[in-house]
Amino acid sequence: MKRLLLALATCCATSLGAQADNVPVVVELFTSQGCSSCPPADEFMKILAERDDVIALSMHVDYWDYIGWKDEFADPQHAERQRAYATHAGRRSVYTPEMIVNGDIDIIGAKPMAVATAIETHKSQPRSVEVELSRKGGQMHVAVRALQDVSGPLMVQMIRFQPERVSNITRGENAGKVLTYINVAQDLQVIGAWDTQTDFVAAVSVPDDLPVVVLVQKQSLGRILAAARLD
Repeated sequence: MKRLLLALATCCATSLGAQADNVPVVVELFTSQGCSSCPPADEFMKILAERDDVIALSMHVDYWDYIGWKDEFADPQHAERQRAYATHAGRRSVYTPEMIVNGDIDIIGAKPMAVATAIETHKSQPRSVEVELSRKGGQMHVAVRALQDVSGPLMVQMIRFQPERVSNITRGENAGKVLTYINVAQDLQVIGAWDTQTDFVAAVSVPDDLPVVVLVQKQSLGRILAAARLD
């Protein structure tokens, strides 16, 4: 399975290379350490995270904690975010593993070809918003501007993440496994609302050197219009 995932991801990355415009596509994986179906999707995230055209984020949810293992990276905000995506798309339930591509396309589990197609779909769309990030001391400076007419209001959000975490699972469906997780999201927060009429500028406190992602997204948690990563 690992060889298949790597071969498919490499093939798809090559086919997309000619279209790359330094605009990353965001892939959010909603996952849980208590979910026996999640490890293949967690493994696939390692491959996605190596691509220059993708921002891969592991969003651990808490709603499987009751079945024997409490996910140490879970955050109720992540489950709320997943439910908001489901509501926006007209779905009545949430599940793991689920990948959401650019806030717009949901994919069940680890399906490299489906993910690659979704990434290509979003990369082929004209860029409408630009995000610039810089860090100085304990502050990150954020600048967002519209490149064409964009309807607002939009949300400007910040997510800090840990590039790699390893967990020894001792109970629950994955008991006995040592699992590696990539780009584990934490501290999701809204920096502010943007009316799109003027540039959005903000200075945000960042307490450590963890990588940061900034997303510009519809307020109802629809499509992500722009994203940038600061290491």
